[in-house]
Amino acid sequence: MNGARENQERADFRRVVRLMSPYKGWLGAGMVLALATLLANVGLMAVSGWFIAAMALVGLASAVMNYFTPAALIRLFAIVRTGGRYVERLVTHEATFRLLARLRVWFYEHVEPLAPARLMQYRSADLANRIQADIDTLDHVYLRFLVPLGVAGLGVLAILAVMAVFSPAVAFATGGFLLLGGVALPLYLWRRGHGPGRRVVESRAALRAAVADGLQGLAELRVYGALDRQEELVRRLSREHIRAQRELNRLTAFAQGSLGLLANLALWCAVLLAIPLVGRGALRAPDIPMLALFALASFEAVLPLPQAFQSLGEVLAAARRLFEIVDAAPAVAEAAQPVPLPQETGLQIRGLKFRYAQSGPWILDGLDLDLRAGSRLALVGASGAGKSSLVQVLARFWEYQEGDIRIGGQDLRALRPEGLRSLIAVVSQDAYLFNATVRENLLLARPQASEDELREACRTAQIHDFLAGLPQGYDSELGEAGTLLSGGQARRIAIARALLRNAPILILDEPTEGLDRATERDLLQALGRLMEGRSVLLISHHLDALAHLVGEVAVLEQGRVAERGTVAQLSQSDSLFKRMQDAVAR
Repeated sequence: MNGARENQERADFRRVVRLMSPYKGWLGAGMVLALATLLANVGLMAVSGWFIAAMALVGLASAVMNYFTPAALIRLFAIVRTGGRYVERLVTHEATFRLLARLRVWFYEHVEPLAPARLMQYRSADLANRIQADIDTLDHVYLRFLVPLGVAGLGVLAILAVMAVFSPAVAFATGGFLLLGGVALPLYLWRRGHGPGRRVVESRAALRAAVADGLQGLAELRVYGALDRQEELVRRLSREHIRAQRELNRLTAFAQGSLGLLANLALWCAVLLAIPLVGRGALRAPDIPMLALFALASFEAVLPLPQAFQSLGEVLAAARRLFEIVDAAPAVAEAAQPVPLPQETGLQIRGLKFRYAQSGPWILDGLDLDLRAGSRLALVGASGAGKSSLVQVLARFWEYQEGDIRIGGQDLRALRPEGLRSLIAVVSQDAYLFNATVRENLLLARPQASEDELREACRTAQIHDFLAGLPQGYDSELGEAGTLLSGGQARRIAIARALLRNAPILILDEPTEGLDRATERDLLQALGRLMEGRSVLLISHHLDALAHLVGEVAVLEQGRVAERGTVAQLSQSDSLFKRMQDAVAR
């Protein structure tokens, strides 16, 4: 089991590194600058130690020495260290921000085809946590792992090579301590920190989801007396998250203390090895502080490695959460050989069968339905009859199991998804508006639409006057899910968006549900304009207010069309439609 998990983690790590390849120039530049900064800092410490000791000894002996060269080196190293650190921060953070932007776009591109069928098992707060916190965690791969690892490897080789010129014994001893601090200690922390790192990611995701659920469902929790239980859940998850973080903090403290001990041991070992060499004339007296500070400063090369390996478990857990979604196959597959878009937009459905789960009941069970090009058909039925499910199938959000759907004679499954969406516009009762401006929400339908087209669509939807009266007009923010608008205003913006799409087939799913009389009247006027010249499928529980907008009515019962006719025909007979009308009237 552990072997399989380790193989999976190695594969995940390689995938994350491959995702960075478009920015390898930026990533490489940041690593080179970090290496230059490290070497400059180590060189500054070593040369400064030699220079101070040499000047003191020269002063005692009243001798003369060339202090220009070491002074120039000190200035050079100081400038390179300061400037290099600044530029290195600019480059590495620019690379990181570019990488995070790419990762979010990459994740969205893979998530979008999965919606909604493959995402039903995930809560929205969990998905938001993956695209935000988990992707943010992946920046550790570059900033806290690859850069420190590359800089440590190259930096230690350069440091020991220079140190060996003065004393191979000191270089060998310092290398041993560096191996302990840069290899043995990080591997130990990787083993110890793997579990806590994974638990930090999992508990963080669960905690954010619980908090989001509590805030969004606060009213319902109060009504049903479940607020205390939700609060206890949040407290328990907080304790779990803190407990995992505390374990990581203990490991961090242990790593810092261990590195400090190893660095000081390396310093004293360098001094003890250098003193006899000075006595034998193999080294000069100022070389003792130089080698001591050289050994001490060399630990800057391996200082980030324990933390890097300790956080690797957290990184790999975040990566697995992302790949778990990315690797899911879409419920609706694209056609291998797409056909051209049909010229005619009539809709024919034969023997359609659909269910959400393999073992679940049939929601649509042998549905037959025709919608002629340019005609208007209302689809009514009780809750659970399959009306909204039909919308999901027609929009290709869910795959149907049996039957045949054709638009203009072309098989629905053989059309490109983007082509199909250019043919069908859906205005649902839950029209989603993003936390963006009015203009940005409208342009989702047609990004190239002009300002005049935006305003004309909003006039037709009877929302222009309201939008024009806002402080920022069409550039006003709508808030999360359009919370700054009423239900009727949000749906009229959805209608304007459908007008901008200008699709020949229009599907209206409960467009007036839950609206007051005045708002419903205004919305019906907008719907009448929206229907002009289009093939319309209107889905509703009742048609009292909508009957004059359609030509025919089809009554859906148990996933099939039970009866069909005009409103007048069905109202005059002892029909299922008439019984539904009477039930609503009562």
